[in-house]
Amino acid sequence: MRTRPQTRFRGATVAGRPRVFLNMAMTADGKIATANRAISSFGSAQDQEHLLELRAEADAIMAGARTIDLNPVTLGPGNERFRRLRLRRGLAEYPLRIVVSRAATVEPTAEIFRHRFSPIILLTTGKASESRLKRLRDQVDEVCVGGEKEIDFCRVLADLHRRWEIDRLLVEGGGELNDALFRCGLVDELHLTICPRIVGGRAAPTIADGLGAGVLARATTMELTKACRLGNELFLVFRAKRKAQG
Repeated sequence: MRTRPQTRFRGATVAGRPRVFLNMAMTADGKIATANRAISSFGSAQDQEHLLELRAEADAIMAGARTIDLNPVTLGPGNERFRRLRLRRGLAEYPLRIVVSRAATVEPTAEIFRHRFSPIILLTTGKASESRLKRLRDQVDEVCVGGEKEIDFCRVLADLHRRWEIDRLLVEGGGELNDALFRCGLVDELHLTICPRIVGGRAAPTIADGLGAGVLARATTMELTKACRLGNELFLVFRAKRKAQG
C-alpha cells in the first residue's frame, strides 16, 4: 500500500448521462473545512497530485458556488504534463467547467473567471435574479437554468451529455452539491482522501451536507473497491451499489 489507487475511470456513460465521479479530501473526523470556512484545503502534495490525475480523466469538472468563491480554483487540468496526458487519452486539452449556484450568488470576481482556457457553464435555477445573472453573463459561456427552485440534476446531466458530449464528469464539492447528487442516485464512484487532522465543530461542513437521506433506507450504499496508504493519508475508492431492477 505505497501508491495511490489507479485513477482510470471505469466505463463511460450511464443510461444516457455522464458517469459521475466525486473527489473529496476530509479530516479524520469527517470535515472538509473549518466551521468558518477559513481553512478548506489541508491535503498533502500527494493529494493534489491525485486530484490532477483524476481531472486528466474527465470531460468536465463541476463545483459549487461556495467552493468557487472560497478557494482560488480554476478547475483546470494542471501543468503541461497533465494536459499532454489528456490529449493522449483522446480528451480535449482543457476540460469543460461547470459552476453550480442555485441563486447565481457566485462572485463574478472569483478566480475561475479570470482564466478563459475552456468554456464555463453556470448551472442555476429560476431563483436567480436577473440582476445577478446580468453580472455573470459576461463571465460564463452559457447559463443553464436547471429547474424553478431546485436543480433537476437527472435532466441536466442528460442534457450536458447530449449537448456537450460529456461522458465523464468529475465533481469536487462542496457538501450541498455532493448531497444533491447522492440523493438523486447520480454518484457512481467516490474518491476519498482521509487526512490526519481533527477539525471538530458541529457547524463544520462534511462531504455531504444539505438535506441528507432522512432515513437509513434511502442512504447511498457503496462498496470499497480500492484502498492505499501514502504517508499519513489514506486514499479510498468507493463504488455505488445499484439496486437490482425489477
